[in-house]
Amino acid sequence: MGPERAAVAARGFTLLELLVTLVVIVIAVAVVVPTIGKSADTVRVRAEVAAFAAFFRHAREQAITRRQSERVVVEPDAHRLTLVVGEDTIRETRGVAGRLAIEPVTPGALVVRFEPEGTSSGGAFRLSSGGTTYRVTVDAATGRVRSARE
Repeated sequence: MGPERAAVAARGFTLLELLVTLVVIVIAVAVVVPTIGKSADTVRVRAEVAAFAAFFRHAREQAITRRQSERVVVEPDAHRLTLVVGEDTIRETRGVAGRLAIEPVTPGALVVRFEPEGTSSGGAFRLSSGGTTYRVTVDAATGRVRSARE
């Protein structure tokens, strides 16, 4: 290698090397960013489903503790859950995120009643957002609330 070529090599990177490096970085960013966005949406949906199921668990605990029947009324169009005590006393209301679609698995079953001994009328709901779907099930015999991804 001559002295001229050694001087050129000592100056730094060529334009071609810099362009190739930039292209590799752009491709890596293009692959990673959508994945991060999807993960954040999945976490949000999972949190909403957990809150939905927790509202039912809370109603069951209240029925057992207060020794009186409690009902959870699900209003899919209003994106709302309401805890009703007795005939018509509203104890609590909780909003559900608008992006979360709520659908009863059994058509028309939008009220779940919890009894003081822990049993319930049972019910199942399908919650979906984008391509992610969960099922929240309330067991009639035990009142136990479960959620699982479908």
